[in-house]
Amino acid sequence: MQPKFYNIINDELRSSDKTHAVTNPRTEDNLWPCPIASTDDFEEAVSAAQKAFVTWGRTTVAERQAALVKLADVLEEHSSELGEILSQETGKSAILADIDIKASIAQCLYYSKTALEDEVQYEDDTTRVVATHTPLGVVAAICPWNFPLILSNIKVVSSLVTGNCVIVKPSPFTPYAVMKWVELSRGILPPGVFQVLNGGADLGSLMTLHPGIAKISFTGTIATGKRVMAACAKTLKKVTLELAGNDACIVCADADFDKTIPSVASGAFFNAGQVCVASKRIYVHESIYDEFLKRLVEEVETKYGVQENPRAPSVFGPVDNKAQFESVRAIIEECKAQNFDIVTGGKTASVSASGKGFWLEPTIVSRPPEDCTLVKEEQFGPVLPVLAWSDEDDVVSRSNLANAGLGASIYSTDLQKAERIARRLEAGSVYINQFERPNFGAYFAGMKDSGFGGEMGKQGLLSYSYTQCLHFAK
Repeated sequence: MQPKFYNIINDELRSSDKTHAVTNPRTEDNLWPCPIASTDDFEEAVSAAQKAFVTWGRTTVAERQAALVKLADVLEEHSSELGEILSQETGKSAILADIDIKASIAQCLYYSKTALEDEVQYEDDTTRVVATHTPLGVVAAICPWNFPLILSNIKVVSSLVTGNCVIVKPSPFTPYAVMKWVELSRGILPPGVFQVLNGGADLGSLMTLHPGIAKISFTGTIATGKRVMAACAKTLKKVTLELAGNDACIVCADADFDKTIPSVASGAFFNAGQVCVASKRIYVHESIYDEFLKRLVEEVETKYGVQENPRAPSVFGPVDNKAQFESVRAIIEECKAQNFDIVTGGKTASVSASGKGFWLEPTIVSRPPEDCTLVKEEQFGPVLPVLAWSDEDDVVSRSNLANAGLGASIYSTDLQKAERIARRLEAGSVYINQFERPNFGAYFAGMKDSGFGGEMGKQGLLSYSYTQCLHFAK
């Protein structure tokens, strides 16, 4: 039976006269009609959220956390259904779709035991100051397409556990699983607390400008993030931006090859490189460069590649959508036109046996110039530059691009050296002897052009709250 999808407003299923359908990036088949929310739908959702906030904002932390456990139960109970939807709309393998769901469950359960608490900030003989945390109101979550559930869910659970109402706008490239999850979760929370609307940039623009929305949490590109921030300034909205990360990975001369090479390959080609903190530029010490590159190519050719069967045990997949496919393909074609040294991959046409799908081979480019597009810009796809370094100051300087402030990684058996380099890198998260993966228990924020504010971990909840100081006279 063909699944049906709805906008959820005030716990009601809403269809629309206007619909669109997503293309399965694995097969290029058209998927299911998806209703596009109207301006009236949006206004009604905001009104419902504002009404619900009057009581939801006064609930106890324990009540909110109990609801998160129930949301996790919904994800668990319907994991097969949601996994199949995710697999088709994103092109992910069953393994990758399952990771998306399991991580979302873990996020719910983490915040069911983690929340902001009152804190005595100051005390002397005459005064006692207690900091408490109050919700903002209505949060709009504008979400990306690469991990639809995980990256929507973190905004949802952060909003709910702090007492906010939340309206989710999934990416129009991947709306289905998020919309189905919200539909299946009806009845857990009061109507108006947890809603979802499908739409494009016009809906996102309405969210950033509406005076009834107190905060925007946005994950996406730098250019769009700047427009979101400018629009939010008009109503002094709170805003959190998680933007591009052209992450540098530094491999030192003393790195353990047996551990480092599989880790670097995973950091670069997991989900075809479509990870916000994927290793996007690899800097290998000159003294080990040739051997490291040889073994990295062997690792990638052995473990990563086109697997058209979504049930195959693969963490590599197609590029998520046609627009991103064309963007990454253009980068590869530019490398070919400039006669860069492509040591594996590089094919951009008829990559799959069927000739269908937005597939690109895992591609590695050796020693491209520092000023080429592949190095300067975030590729967000399966093409990887591997560069050489010999001087620590030089590699740190090359790593610290303005658009490289989200994550970074370092591989060295000398942990003191690795930590010294890590502390010099201008990135919000630095991973030592491991590939880059956000941990929902750790604060996640970009530096420079890679973001504004942050979320995840206990600290991330502060961006979903006001801090109110109560001054008691003794």
